[in-house]
Amino acid sequence: MIRLNVNGKAVQADAESDTPLLWVLRDHLSMTGTKFGCGMALCGACTVHINGQPTRSCITPASAAAGKKIITIEAVGTTKAGKAIQDAWIAEDVPQCGYCQSGQIMSATALLASNSKPTDADIDAAMAGNICRCATYVRIRAAIKRAAKNVS
Repeated sequence: MIRLNVNGKAVQADAESDTPLLWVLRDHLSMTGTKFGCGMALCGACTVHINGQPTRSCITPASAAAGKKIITIEAVGTTKAGKAIQDAWIAEDVPQCGYCQSGQIMSATALLASNSKPTDADIDAAMAGNICRCATYVRIRAAIKRAAKNVS
């Protein structure tokens, strides 16, 4: 049994300690907003926050997240930065297929939570490794810049 703090709630899952956090969230807790992309932490689709840091849940054993604060896409909008990012994503019409967007939003939110006035270089560094096959990178950058105006 794994005990976790997910989106501010104590939860438990009947999973092995080495089960990737992604599968605990999706299969045991029915939280399907976090996506499986590559399974090797290369695409960013599975990004969640653990203690405020963007983390690839596909390679993070659930036991490594025990005792830490996990935030998923389902609750990211409850924070000022998360709400600003979500609103900007809509205003800039970022998603096309939408598959990568939960990971993109989680990485962008972590950036703004720690840096409310990111430069282009800051955005590039924070978003590196989040792959969008639809290539909406220009709109992603515009949305982060728009959101930054509402966070600072």
